[in-house]
Parts: sequence; structure tokens; C-alpha cells
Amino acid sequence: MSECIFCMVAKGEIPSKMVFEDDELIAFDDIAPQGPVHTLIIPKQHYANMSDDVPEELLGRLFAAASRVAQLKGIEESGYRVIVNSGADASQTVHHLHIHVIGGKPMSHGMVNFSDRS
Repeated sequence: MSECIFCMVAKGEIPSKMVFEDDELIAFDDIAPQGPVHTLIIPKQHYANMSDDVPEELLGRLFAAASRVAQLKGIEESGYRVIVNSGADASQTVHHLHIHVIGGKPMSHGMVNFSDRS
């Protein structure tokens, strides 16, 4: 997928502030952070979203990487939120599977404000 921005990040074609990388995943800081810590974790291989026949082992690795990111970013003890947006109705804006790790300050208990999308 040559036009996918996250595929380009994974290939090193677009610079990013790398948090960690292994053979299957890459974690980098979000360019529009929603908190003091906002890191994205993506598989290097392109999957559009959670429903794109993603191997279960890879899904497990993505979520295991969230705790690693929290540790590397110093938010493991204070707490953090892990979010996956999958598809248009979930406001997924980049159609490459990714998870958000957000923390570094207390968060509200509210979930998401859903707009009226009749």
C-alpha cells in the first residue's frame, strides 16, 4: 500500500519520533497528541483495521507492546488508556491498524462524545 502514511512511517520514508521497534511492530509518538504521552503502535505489515484478518498473535503483540510503551514513557504506574478505533463509525482516520497509548495526566471518566450521525 504505497499511499498509506503509516506504511511509509514503518518503512522509514516519513520521519517519526520512534519509541521502539521490533521485527513486526513500530511505536512512535503521535504528531497531534491528545495528552502529554500519546504514542501509536502499528504493525509493519498493512492491515486496514481490526476486521482485516489480523492474526491473533499479532493482536496480542500489539496489546503487549502497550505496556512496554507505558513503561518506556514513564506512565506505567500512574496509568494510561489504550484505544483502538476500527472503521469509519469509530473515527478511524488512518486506515492502517494502530493502537493509541495515552497518558501522563488524569483523564475524565467519560468515554466518547458521539455526534448525531443520522
